[in-house]
Amino acid sequence: MPTPAHRRSSAAALALVFALSGCTADGDAQEHVVVTTNILGDVTENVLGGRAEVTVLMPPGADPHSFEISAQEAALLESASLIVHNGLGLEEGVGHHVTAAEEAGVPTLEVGAHVDPLDYTSDEDEGRPDPHFWTDPQRMITAVDLIAEAGAEEIDGADNARAEAEGYREQVEELDTWMAERFETLPEERRALVTNHHVFGYLAERYGFEVIGAVVPSGTTLASPSSSDLADLAEAVDRAGVEAVFVDSSQPDRLARAMAEEAGTEVEVVSLFSESLTPPGGGAETYSEMMRANTDAIVDALAEDQG
Repeated sequence: MPTPAHRRSSAAALALVFALSGCTADGDAQEHVVVTTNILGDVTENVLGGRAEVTVLMPPGADPHSFEISAQEAALLESASLIVHNGLGLEEGVGHHVTAAEEAGVPTLEVGAHVDPLDYTSDEDEGRPDPHFWTDPQRMITAVDLIAEAGAEEIDGADNARAEAEGYREQVEELDTWMAERFETLPEERRALVTNHHVFGYLAERYGFEVIGAVVPSGTTLASPSSSDLADLAEAVDRAGVEAVFVDSSQPDRLARAMAEEAGTEVEVVSLFSESLTPPGGGAETYSEMMRANTDAIVDALAEDQG
């Protein structure tokens, strides 16, 4: 059976060939949904994949803050039946294309704006909305409903999209329950997170973690820390007795390792799939697989018998 990733790849190939003509290979009008990020792409495939071709712009393993699209993909946005995007400033290299398509009359859904977004609390980004809502499965349940509703409104033949999405909604609810049970095995005093940038604010709120700091003291990977930033974080890590710093698998871990070396305690650098799905076999091919892998990695790194 083809995996969602395989279906998305096929959808992308077909859509890119026929989008400008608005036709399928058989000559019929083709409904298609374009999704900016691969995390939301997996959700959209599960919700609307039976009713429309779903094309995901962000490649597996890419950085959502910095990936860019081709002229052909930009044209695809302007011919879409519906655009699903994260929003809240996440897709920094693609946002202006989404805006242009919206101004041209293409229906768009900015999911992040409608999931009760949190504001950053870090000094550099304080007061700005945090776009990394997918680390809270409860907000992803809201995203499922939003995508289903948008599909029902914009996609011909998708009137029952919300009812048909119920099975996937239940999967995300089960994921949330499982994550809560896994995190409950960690004592409260060991629920401290240090990451490569501010990406787990929603997870921290949902499951009772404290965010000690980030190697890059910003919500975007495009920022750079100063030497004093790294020194301050190393001091905070030492003071809190943190034993692990979590970095994204798609980002270099050089700065995290430099900070870990500067801290007065032994700190393990642990890789997570925090902002992108992976190709098949990479360990995070779907949203659920990504969240389960991250949960296990966090619990294993912070467990009392670690080290």
